[in-house]
Amino acid sequence: MTMTRSTRLLVLLLALALPLGAILSDPATLKYPETKKGTVVDDYHGVKVADPYRWLEDPDATDTKGWVTAQNDLTFGYLSGLPGREALKKRITELWNYPKVTTPFREAGRLFYRKNSGLQRQSVFMTRATLDGEVKALLDPNVLSPDGSIAVRDYSPSPDGKLLAYATSEGGEDWETVHVRDAVTGKDLPDKLAWVRFSSSSWTKDAKGFFYSRYPEPPKGQEKAAARDQKMYYHRVGTPQSEDKLIFERKDLPTWFIGGGVSEDGRYVAIYAARGADRRSRLYALDLGDPHKPDLAAPVRPIAEQDDAEQTFLGNVGTTFYIVTDLDAPKRRVVSFDSRHPDRKSWKTVVPESADTMEALVVAGQRVAVQYLVDAQSRIRVFTLAGKPEGDIQLPGVGTVEQMGGRNDTPELFYSFTSPLSPSTVYRYDFRTGKTTPFEAQKPKFDPAGYETKEIFCKSKDGTRVPLFVSARKGLPMNGENPTLMEGYGGFDISNAPVYDPDVPAWLERGGVYVTAILRGGSEYGEEWHHAGMLEKKQNVFDDFIAGAECLIKEKYASPSKLAIRGGSNGGLLVGAVMEQRPDLFAVALPAVGVMDMLRFHKFTAGVAWVPEYGSSDDPKAFKYLRAYSPLHNVKPGTCYPATLVTTADHDDRVVPGHSFKFAAALQAAQGCPKPVVIRIETQASHGYVPTDRRIEELADLWAFTAANLGVPFGDKGGAAP
Repeated sequence: MTMTRSTRLLVLLLALALPLGAILSDPATLKYPETKKGTVVDDYHGVKVADPYRWLEDPDATDTKGWVTAQNDLTFGYLSGLPGREALKKRITELWNYPKVTTPFREAGRLFYRKNSGLQRQSVFMTRATLDGEVKALLDPNVLSPDGSIAVRDYSPSPDGKLLAYATSEGGEDWETVHVRDAVTGKDLPDKLAWVRFSSSSWTKDAKGFFYSRYPEPPKGQEKAAARDQKMYYHRVGTPQSEDKLIFERKDLPTWFIGGGVSEDGRYVAIYAARGADRRSRLYALDLGDPHKPDLAAPVRPIAEQDDAEQTFLGNVGTTFYIVTDLDAPKRRVVSFDSRHPDRKSWKTVVPESADTMEALVVAGQRVAVQYLVDAQSRIRVFTLAGKPEGDIQLPGVGTVEQMGGRNDTPELFYSFTSPLSPSTVYRYDFRTGKTTPFEAQKPKFDPAGYETKEIFCKSKDGTRVPLFVSARKGLPMNGENPTLMEGYGGFDISNAPVYDPDVPAWLERGGVYVTAILRGGSEYGEEWHHAGMLEKKQNVFDDFIAGAECLIKEKYASPSKLAIRGGSNGGLLVGAVMEQRPDLFAVALPAVGVMDMLRFHKFTAGVAWVPEYGSSDDPKAFKYLRAYSPLHNVKPGTCYPATLVTTADHDDRVVPGHSFKFAAALQAAQGCPKPVVIRIETQASHGYVPTDRRIEELADLWAFTAANLGVPFGDKGGAAP
């Protein structure tokens, strides 16, 4: 907030003799910044479509920056006056303040993982020689940028453990720069690789260099243009990027993703080419020969040139490849074949398709560990490399396996497990003894004994069964008056299985209900479930979510005046669509970094990769169904929309902030009742990255906004006021 604005507010405060919060948090007093309308009109296959806020697509324009400042002044002024906000922030901070670790992996005989002591802005990269050995910090991102403005993403230790390749990005945006650090001295080498995106670094066995993928340097000012021409290169440590060896490209497939990595034994490079954010891909292999004297000039050979199915490399034993595929198996299967004769006719099924969906797989300890989803709940089943079942790994309870990891030459499996009421905890399973032990297990300051999570099933518009995971205090009164927040995603073949979020207990402790909806478009029930929620069938996702809300009301968990919804990215699109289709059903909407302009999403950064999922307005058929639900294009003036807090980030170069800017401007102009419509724009943050302290600030704002606009009088001393 500027000094001038503060002075004006102080004068108003004295004149009215009211608390500052009463002025700022009363939606009836909100005066939205004026947003000019342009005259841009596009012609889509003979249909004229106005785009008056096109100018907001340029985040660096002076007018856009002024608009952002004005909107943030309004929003932060309003949020700062909400009752209970400071109490929520304090409690969320307490809940967040416990050590957290990621699933470790082994390299050079050591364990590598990330750890956050509790409230550090970014997690620190750690290593140790043994399970209970001395811990050493390899890289602390909080030293690189104390304010959290530089995010550290991918990291990869060399096979001898002496070097570390790691990627940094400004504000967490997708564009990355790869650096190489001496793991012994802690000093960076001169190596610096630019224009890297959607890539990982994978070392050759001789530790002299690594494979990675990058894009051509874009013309100045075009950094947010649609991504094109990704290629795989090999970088030899100590040489300039200009000398990197081109390994693989597909000039005929300019919008496809190109990537891959080195096999555990160091002999092969598995390379994929994927047409966007889709599991379907083509698979290739580079045989390096002697891993310690890799032949980088060897030809790249096709393993599966067809892109009609998923074909993901899991590992190899000698020349035998193991891959997971959904070819003739919508819920996926594992097959093996001799890489020298990869024709599909030679594929042998190792783990067949079952009634349950394969979600994640890893070759570890001379076995295949498979995480299945059973009504969106995880199971881990173990098979020999010949496909013989060896039983299930007993999980700590009913919940979600977030990640698995292991090596074929080591008899162990690491996995992280969580549920809505228990934080993510890493476990180590020993294949030899069958014992499971926690890895640096920690507990937050929350006692789940008085709460429970139930899975209920509702029927969508067409009769499809839709699961909901409902978390609340035990003995919840079923009177329809419980403040309830429902979240969903529904897309891109991604599972939305319920997990622990450190902020949610602060809501449950105050009598709130938290609901995770399992929608078509995700991976929970296999590829058929995914296909039922994509392209021209996207409306099924919205119908599923609406049906879930109606179910919560019917079962007396909530009522329309007590129901809030939220979702991020594709989930932000979900929230934008359903709040427009059923504004009567929800009191609060929280769309985060949403894809709101379905007619232009493919013209920016990674958006072109979403065309296989959504379709494109360049196609006359797709244009019709995209326009039918596009949040930006279905705002109706004079409609009473739910109280809406749009959130985005100025460095989001995946779902560019113009989506949220334009949607918020249109919604503010159209709002037909006093319910607030505000946008919160985070700086030095991106699509999936916000430093911890600012993340807590944002969550306090979101929950306070939700409580205030559901009419829940949250007291500053803790629980809901009587």
